[in-house]
Amino acid sequence: MHVRTRLTPLLLTALLILVLPFSGRANELDTIRHRVVAELLKTEVSEAKVQDILDRMRSDGSFPDINYEDLSRTAGFPHRHHTADLVYLATAYRKPSSSFYQDPELKQKITVSLDYWVENDFFGDNWHNNQISTPTNLVNLMLLIGDELPEDLVESAQPIIGRAHMNASGARPSGDRIVIAGILAKNLLFTGDKAGFDEVISIIANEIKFSTGERGMQHDYSFHHRVDRVNNTTSYGYGKYANAFGEWADYVAGTSYAFDTDRINQLVDYYLDGVYKQLVYGIYEDISVKNRAISNQTSFQPKGTVEIERLLRSTDYRKAELEEIIQLRKGERSPTRAFAKFFWQTEHFVLQRPDFYTTVRMFSTRNRNMEIPYNGPGITTHHRADGTNYLQLTGNEYHDIWPVYDWQKISGTTILQKPELHGPDDIQMDGLTDFVGAADDGYFGAVGFDFISPHDGTRAKKGWFFFDRVFVCLGAGIASDKPHSVATTVDQVLLRGPIRVQQKDSDSRVLPEGEHKLEELEWLYHDGVGYWFPDRPTLQVKNQVERGSWADITDQKNISTEEIQKKVLTAYFDHGIRPQEAGYAYVVAPRVNAKELASLSRSGLAILANNQRLQAVHHPGLEQTQAVFYEAGSLSLPDGTEVTAAQPGIVLVMGKENANSSVTVADPLRSAEVFVIHLPGRYETPSEGITADWDSATNSTRLDIELPQGVYAGKSVTLELQRRDQ
Repeated sequence: MHVRTRLTPLLLTALLILVLPFSGRANELDTIRHRVVAELLKTEVSEAKVQDILDRMRSDGSFPDINYEDLSRTAGFPHRHHTADLVYLATAYRKPSSSFYQDPELKQKITVSLDYWVENDFFGDNWHNNQISTPTNLVNLMLLIGDELPEDLVESAQPIIGRAHMNASGARPSGDRIVIAGILAKNLLFTGDKAGFDEVISIIANEIKFSTGERGMQHDYSFHHRVDRVNNTTSYGYGKYANAFGEWADYVAGTSYAFDTDRINQLVDYYLDGVYKQLVYGIYEDISVKNRAISNQTSFQPKGTVEIERLLRSTDYRKAELEEIIQLRKGERSPTRAFAKFFWQTEHFVLQRPDFYTTVRMFSTRNRNMEIPYNGPGITTHHRADGTNYLQLTGNEYHDIWPVYDWQKISGTTILQKPELHGPDDIQMDGLTDFVGAADDGYFGAVGFDFISPHDGTRAKKGWFFFDRVFVCLGAGIASDKPHSVATTVDQVLLRGPIRVQQKDSDSRVLPEGEHKLEELEWLYHDGVGYWFPDRPTLQVKNQVERGSWADITDQKNISTEEIQKKVLTAYFDHGIRPQEAGYAYVVAPRVNAKELASLSRSGLAILANNQRLQAVHHPGLEQTQAVFYEAGSLSLPDGTEVTAAQPGIVLVMGKENANSSVTVADPLRSAEVFVIHLPGRYETPSEGITADWDSATNSTRLDIELPQGVYAGKSVTLELQRRDQ
């Protein structure tokens, strides 16, 4: 018997309260899914490319140019092109503007090729292929065309897509976790699993956070993908971690799933203070941050604007800075930003001016030097954190130089010239010294590196002193007990024009192509960059064609062995075999002409000390002294007064009208709570955490400066000083 129930107004209201939230969220899932599909459909479809894929496809759906049998790590998993091509074909099928829109023959081809994949289930030796590459392509395929494919085929593909789940081995905290969560979220949208989507979107929403000391974003806005604490800011930390969060923030914006504004704003900080400060002008890839990927051929082009446009739809926080990056990347304006920043969690220093960009990459007992050459690339990168100092004016100075590169003459480094590099298993090493760091006030900076090579024991005290338009590079105490020479490389860079040099008691001249031993060298000029040598040393210079291949620098398979030829400038000091107290000094002047370079010797720029205890430089025009104290000691200034550091550290002292107006200090050892420094004159400071005591007998002021602790240990402290009459 059928019983009809009458709903009272009260009962109807109660049911609506229960049903509407669920119904509303279910509709929101449709909205989010439509946004994801719309993003996929932004791909431009080329009729020629579609036809090429179809022409290459065999009758069983496979492709002849893929070796399906080789699933080894070093093969690079070319199988991914199979599933990527299916996504491209599905885009052509789904996109109304495509000539293949709703083409039944195209859908049949996609079905056959997907069936071939599902039947064989190609499972690579590299987990990334199975948990990220394949699931990404297959879930995108489902979102585009899955509703029109045979149900049994869709069901058979689900376990393969399902390898992207939150308990997968690759779903560890860092860039891969958020990427895998995103793949899973897409699949839950496809299957309509609201409860599952609610859970995984919460995971994504909470991924933007500091994880200092662990995998993830550090408190200095650098990024560590692994527990080796190697810098991965512009690789995993950008293309995966940051962009994946921003992508999902955009997908769920305006819905009840919308991410907290605080999280989005923290992402903005990470982009502006971390990622973009490790890109040349915020536009181009900074090669100093690259790890094993340096072995891969690239194209030189500006980074895109999609991630910034997404942010601007979500927040107005630091809007003008984000819009400036967009304009820079689109070529609508020239760079204007000038800054210095030391990433103390990552031992990486960056300085930018509107017309040049330079970096110093180091490592210590707190960080390993370089990424392990996983899967083949990066087998020559042993020394790329040994004080590497690249200078980029346009961003392409070193573009794809790597097949012909001498990997024991890396710009800025001091390296034992071994008959050959150690094997790939001996690339990643722990640092051997604690004294590694920098002091910066946001504009100027000094860097100190007590370097001991974990590969061969080579030692050097290496300092860099960055002023406004020049920087000074010093080396002292260079020593080795191995039967090979040691070299410090001024630069190894693509040759882009004539090399002009000036030696003592001779006119400047252009070097012919070849190898040269330049004695009593005063300066060298190349492509808008000047190098001044105040001690008139002997410098080895090569300006000639170098040869190599991409296959020479990787253990990956299927890499071209074709010989590549490039003209290269290599300039270096040869310290000889078994040096014990060798050193060097040179000044780099970007964006100068030869006449300006020749006048540097009259500028008054003075190297005050360059030994194993102390390295220091004075810039008279700025009235600034920068010093690296490897141990407690005193520094005599040009006016006869002294600065005394009561402990090891790095110091910037800025003067104005013969009065120190500011001081910046940092503790590279990260062991002190207070930094004690004595400055000539009588000063007061309004800064908290600082005490200033004047000694009338010596007319000097002792400053006790509280240093950052915990996750901020190694960060600089800058304080303004007020001079008082005696």
